[in-house]
Amino acid sequence: MTFSIKEMAQKARIASRQLAKLTSVKKNAVLHSIADNLESMTDSILAANKKDVEAGRQADLAESMLDRLTLDTAAIANIADAVRQIAAQDDPVGSIRDIRRQASGIEVGKMRIPLGVVAMIYESRPNVTIDAAALCFKAGNAVVLRGGKEALHSNLALAECIKAALQEHNVDPNVVVVVPDPDRAIMNELMTLNEEIDLIIPRGGEGLIRFVSENSRIPVIQHYKGVCHLYVDSAADEAKALGLLQNGKTQRTGVCNALETLLVHKDIAPSFLPMAAAMLAEHKVRVHACEQSIDYFDGAEAATDEDWDAEYLALEIAVRVVDTFDDAVAHLEQYSSGHTEVIATQDYSRAQQFIRSVNSAVVMANASSRFSDGGELGLGAEIGISTSKLHAYGPMGAESLTTEKFIVLGDGHIRQ
Repeated sequence: MTFSIKEMAQKARIASRQLAKLTSVKKNAVLHSIADNLESMTDSILAANKKDVEAGRQADLAESMLDRLTLDTAAIANIADAVRQIAAQDDPVGSIRDIRRQASGIEVGKMRIPLGVVAMIYESRPNVTIDAAALCFKAGNAVVLRGGKEALHSNLALAECIKAALQEHNVDPNVVVVVPDPDRAIMNELMTLNEEIDLIIPRGGEGLIRFVSENSRIPVIQHYKGVCHLYVDSAADEAKALGLLQNGKTQRTGVCNALETLLVHKDIAPSFLPMAAAMLAEHKVRVHACEQSIDYFDGAEAATDEDWDAEYLALEIAVRVVDTFDDAVAHLEQYSSGHTEVIATQDYSRAQQFIRSVNSAVVMANASSRFSDGGELGLGAEIGISTSKLHAYGPMGAESLTTEKFIVLGDGHIRQ
């Protein structure tokens, strides 16, 4: 297949100027058409996805990647629902805040504007094709979507839903560009197009994200891995804490908001850890335990320093007993990946102290780490999760895909 990624990006840049001028009503109409097309084209999408899944099994893809790759009717319905939720949100573009009169008499405020052109580089996640397109479109950005070879058929089938909606509403089709060839050389060239593309967001394994971050000439939103922690405080409700552990670790293991480390205060460990051990054994979870906790688990392995950094993405967890609340926070300061941390406690002041002390992108009290997701946090969907603090932090929705410009209102004012 012969095409020029630079020409595709240049066309996206031109199309982004038209998109930036579209009304909210027009953008929402397109988004609703995309959602409708997803539902009406479900059979063709599933047929394409089946090819990718079969090829993935033959290529011995990891179960976590196959889990992210696989679509079914319910998954497509959920993706369509997410698009409708994005359409229902307020349009961030054009909103103005903080208008203040200065001593000179001028009025100064800030207005939200699109970034311009966003590029997505992602693996084994066909839902990203729709989520990224919908969020970028809502925020007035053109988007270049470069998925991995393992999801190529799925991505192209999903792209047809977008293409048909844009055509129906007479919108330049180049506002959403799906790269039809997953060749690595094309991705490498894409990362050099700093005049055409304003931001790159990689989603996938740590290796992909590090490669993009180290080789891109374009600013990159980084999220290397999700080492999410649950800290069970001495004042925890043990039944609730056990539910948080079970949901966070066993509901879906191959996602970045799954729990990877359990920290337990020493005062509650004698009563809580036997319950945790029984539940984890029932779910066949492999345990890497510290010296103080290992005797509570049958067949547990001694935890090493590498386990505190590990993102298992499997039925596997590291367990550590800590002497104090401060020791739990110190562990997070050393080993957190900046994704999501949870405290289980019935002590309100302790929960507030945890929220203030821990600076990961999402910090929770008595709620499952599985809620660390754009849809669950009210964003409709997410284009990615940023664990670096510039310019966004945490799950990114439409507003995170905009920036602000200063606006100045005067009446012939001149500077003295």
